[in-house]
Amino acid sequence: MSSHFLPVKPKQVYSLQTRDGQRLDADVYFPDAAGPWPVLLMRQPYGRAIASTVVYAHPTWYAAHGYIVVIQDVRGRGTSEGVFELFAHEVDDGYDSVQWAAQLPGSNGHVGMYGFSYQGMTQLYAAQSQPPALKALAPAMVGYDLYHDWAYENGALRLQAGLGWAIQLAAETARLQGDPTAFNALRTASRNLPLNGAVTATPDVLKQYAPDSFWHSWIAHPKDDDYWHTLKPDLTDVDLPMLHVGGWFDPYLTGDLRLFKEMATKSQYPQPLRVGPWSHIPWSRKVGDWDFGSEAMNPIDKLQIQWFDSWLKDNDTGLLDQPPIHLFEMGSHQWQRFDQWPSRSPTQTYELKSSGLAAMREDDGALVLPSKQVSVAPPVSDVLVHDPWRPVPSLGGHASFPSGCFERSAIDGRSDVLTYTTGLLDTELAVVGNVTVTVNIEADASSYDLCAVLSVVYPNHRVFNLTQGYSRIDGGQPQTISLPLHPTCFRLIPGQALRLSLSAACFPAYSVNPGGTRTFPLDRVPTIEHRTITLTVYQDGDTYLTLPLADGQVF
Repeated sequence: MSSHFLPVKPKQVYSLQTRDGQRLDADVYFPDAAGPWPVLLMRQPYGRAIASTVVYAHPTWYAAHGYIVVIQDVRGRGTSEGVFELFAHEVDDGYDSVQWAAQLPGSNGHVGMYGFSYQGMTQLYAAQSQPPALKALAPAMVGYDLYHDWAYENGALRLQAGLGWAIQLAAETARLQGDPTAFNALRTASRNLPLNGAVTATPDVLKQYAPDSFWHSWIAHPKDDDYWHTLKPDLTDVDLPMLHVGGWFDPYLTGDLRLFKEMATKSQYPQPLRVGPWSHIPWSRKVGDWDFGSEAMNPIDKLQIQWFDSWLKDNDTGLLDQPPIHLFEMGSHQWQRFDQWPSRSPTQTYELKSSGLAAMREDDGALVLPSKQVSVAPPVSDVLVHDPWRPVPSLGGHASFPSGCFERSAIDGRSDVLTYTTGLLDTELAVVGNVTVTVNIEADASSYDLCAVLSVVYPNHRVFNLTQGYSRIDGGQPQTISLPLHPTCFRLIPGQALRLSLSAACFPAYSVNPGGTRTFPLDRVPTIEHRTITLTVYQDGDTYLTLPLADGQVF
């Protein structure tokens, strides 16, 4: 990547007409030098002046590296014409925008797209339509499968992130419509999420001021049905080089990995992957209470210039000679490189043991290596009671706000949280990939939730979350549940310990399970009908933690 920066012309506004006659507006940044230049296109719904600068360098920085940079308001947002409907027009509008951008003055006809979150999804929808000028993508933090990777997690509604986003988009709609009453009501709600109404997931402010919000449809479709299938980008016939970017504490990481694995399996092009220790915003070294060091500072801008130089300028930047997967290892605070996603790593299991007081004392529940001796003592069970009046609060992780790594010993001290902790480690423990918790469990309700948090415990008893998972479970009878945690990569050192915490709530990151009352969907059940739920976790061969190990470790 050249260190030579080009001068950049003052921002200009260009417009296109879509195939159905709607005007879409864009800010365009041109290098002030002889071209032609490739084009970088970002399509976003938040007002184009923002240009995703919450995580990326300003468009002028990219233009100074020899690109025409186009930041476009999608249909019905900013100053673009039309009606905004969540993802509804991004396939056709994406095609029209790519082909239009390729014809801008000074363009060499090659277009790449970049952006994260909604701006990542607009890349995938545009790619679905296969515009000839589109040569490379850089999708970051994308909820590729809208049901599984964005709105719901293992059947549980991601309340805080989803509702907050719905209110933000609704407030922007009110602003564009010049409705100060609706805007101010929604803005106030965004600053203090309205979770105290009769039905938590459907606050009155959204029903009153945003009756057309996508959120109402999301609540009305709690299962993975045709509604969701039509929203998912269809990349069946798409093959493009993609630079995939995710964060260990970003809610959409499973979407990044779903997309990466799909493309890496079928693509003729490189599909590099970078996962840092970041939340959705920002991508910095400090995420929650943890400082992950200088290696965690945002490398993606420089990486994207290398990426697009490779595909849009035919420059050999050396990027494609590196191992394709770079994962940030929390603990060592270093990047680790892999030739493929570590799905075939050796695993280590820990059994959950206690005297039945894992909810009452943090020193009672233990994670122990499987014993080769056959025990003749009857297995002990742990019981926890979920009280909907005081649900276990969310703190950090990937689905809460703020997300990240936080000191959680106060939560682990609650009597409605089961904790199981290893002894102090005498060797390093390196984990990378997909952690799972398997639990033989029973409840006195026909529906309940299970939350699992994996943390590091320091010798001074401070506890910091590393990864977690959440699931909505149907059927109160004894059953064995396999709960996937968010993918992770961490290394513990001697003197530290590993802890698994189990609970029946994580609010407001996820909506509270009402306990299987008569109303359906469950997230429309009035809070007055919410039930106390008693869960029993059985300590037997069907209850254990499975860790994917790095470095070929086996204990």
